Amino acid sequence: MAAGAQVQRGLFARKSAEALAEDASENSGLRRAVGALDLTALGIGAIIGTGIFVIIGEAIGKSGPAIVLSFVVAGVTCLFSALSYAELASAIPVSGSAYSYSYATLGELVAWIIGWDLIIEYGFAVAVVAVGWGGYLQDLLSSLFGIHIPTSIAAPPGEGGTFNLPAVVLVLAIAALLTAGVRESARTNTVMVVTKITILLFFIVVGFASFHGSNFSPFQPHGFNGTMDAAALIFFAYIGFDAVSTSGGEARNPGRDLPRAIVGSLLIATVIYILVALAAIGLAPASKLDGSKAPLTDAIRLGAGLGSWAGDLLSFGALIAITSVVLTILYGQTRIFFAMARDGLVPRWFAKLNARKTPVRITIVFGVLVAALAAFIPLSQLAELVNIGTLFAFLLVNAGVVILRHTQPDMKRGFRTPLVPYVPIAGAALCIWLMTKLQAATWWRFGIWLVVGLVIYFAYSRHHSRVQRGDGGDGLTAGRDDRLGPRVGGPQAPAAR
Repeated sequence: MAAGAQVQRGLFARKSAEALAEDASENSGLRRAVGALDLTALGIGAIIGTGIFVIIGEAIGKSGPAIVLSFVVAGVTCLFSALSYAELASAIPVSGSAYSYSYATLGELVAWIIGWDLIIEYGFAVAVVAVGWGGYLQDLLSSLFGIHIPTSIAAPPGEGGTFNLPAVVLVLAIAALLTAGVRESARTNTVMVVTKITILLFFIVVGFASFHGSNFSPFQPHGFNGTMDAAALIFFAYIGFDAVSTSGGEARNPGRDLPRAIVGSLLIATVIYILVALAAIGLAPASKLDGSKAPLTDAIRLGAGLGSWAGDLLSFGALIAITSVVLTILYGQTRIFFAMARDGLVPRWFAKLNARKTPVRITIVFGVLVAALAAFIPLSQLAELVNIGTLFAFLLVNAGVVILRHTQPDMKRGFRTPLVPYVPIAGAALCIWLMTKLQAATWWRFGIWLVVGLVIYFAYSRHHSRVQRGDGGDGLTAGRDDRLGPRVGGPQAPAAR
């Protein structure tokens, strides 16, 4: 921090935007190797996956053909929050996403709460999509080779199995890829994104060519409430664009490229989702897709008359899509935890970088933990926990835009959310509304998780926080620490250039 600056302490001590910006400098240790195209692909990779390939089968029973409107409602809700994310990402272009933004706007305690929340959001999201991956793998192996993986090792407890082996293999393989470096991971993800979009476009073309309008009647069999309940569950399909903001420390031009990638990836995914939903209902009645573990594959097999190869192609596309989601979300989780370790809120030992400038210890630890979740926890219980965690994060990001506009109106922003404070307030209100649609059991589980986080904060994090100790709370300077890669200087260190 600059000499003579007053150290902020207390539960709501804020880490200044200047301090966060210095964390994003070349001395932060992370490698700036990701461009605008890779960032957009990262967002699309995180969004388009289990939500459209699997969760649609869980939600369509609530909405019927009106699932098309459910996708629109969830997409609009995310758009308001995406605009807020875009502003904060351009103003505070660092790793950590909503955690870092909250540190600058709402203070350390709120930052810890949102960081702890993001751990469960991202970790459970990876577990959910990995569980969905196993269903499509089983379908493809059975169709092509007649191979049937025993249910006992291909599904979690509660769904006929005891251990989901395919999900475990997928998560551990992706963790291994992430340790190879961000550039390699980004290039692999871009290839997968192009592949899955191509296959979804094929599905859309086939769906509209074999369209049965009668499948849309009755349009809302369970009324407006059923459509909104489905929207609350389908919201899971849209989470992921916020993963773009976790790469602020590795983007080549974060102030310009992060906003474009956040908003652009969400808009592209929303258009694809609506078209896929229309095509799916046009191919097969909603009743035939309700509860399906591979709904798009079932839709094209039931309604297209193209033979088994078309369903096999969709199953292959689902495997690619879900793999890219696991890659991008696990990447985002490791970068958020890296930011928390950098700030001292969790042991700095975790932030050790390998020769390729990736946080290898964090990646390995979360790879193992998430693989265990995917092995033993049913998909339905995971999905709603992910949704409530995401909505809570979005709520705080919307609030952060309003607060930062008031406290630092002259801060440089590469992107400005339009119609502030109305757009962020609308985004926050929509998040709260969707949260009320989730089950009471989800709220209880979420509350228990937050209580555990608060215990850890007061027992460990508050006493080791660099902000509370006056080490980098108001401006960071670069040094070296062999344990971490970068190290932040003490109160009398010279200001960063």
